[in-house]
Amino acid sequence: MIVECERCHARYHYDEDRFGGKASKKLRCSKCRSIFEVVNTRAYEAQPPVRPIVPDATVTRRGSQPEDPPKPPRPAPAPPAPRPASPGELKLPADRKMSLAVIAGPDAGRIFAIDKPRVVIGREEVDFALDDPEISRQHAAIEVSGVNVFVLDLNSSNGTFVDESAITEAPLENQGEFTIGGSTIMLIVTPA
Repeated sequence: MIVECERCHARYHYDEDRFGGKASKKLRCSKCRSIFEVVNTRAYEAQPPVRPIVPDATVTRRGSQPEDPPKPPRPAPAPPAPRPASPGELKLPADRKMSLAVIAGPDAGRIFAIDKPRVVIGREEVDFALDDPEISRQHAAIEVSGVNVFVLDLNSSNGTFVDESAITEAPLENQGEFTIGGSTIMLIVTPA
């Protein structure tokens, strides 16, 4: 399906299977960074869609110009999930293959195989380099400890997001998604 940002009207291809049975899902526009809601057309008949709350129109006095509404403050990072204390505890599972798929953003369609227990994602001097001007040189890391996978923000300028919440670190499961800059990345776990 094709979705359109409500603010800048940029259009994106979005796979309806990614709704995961939900009636709607919030997306972040890679152009203007606003968050907008997309309604699952498959679930439309089963339940009423969730409608976004639209703020009241700005009232202006005669001869004045309306001002842009103030941007909401950035959400506080979610508390970190427990993870291995030292890099020595990191280890790839022997019975599974792991990879990262870029599903939205400038490098959409690229897939990176995770071949070591800690990989760094960013623009330069990293394991997985993305051509996204909104991400830091060394933006985020993926750490694997057996079947447990974590995404960590590396003090990036624009933050790392899981479920639209800024994180310092968070667990990832198979087909779990996270966003850095204008790119959304999915973890894929398959049997070895």
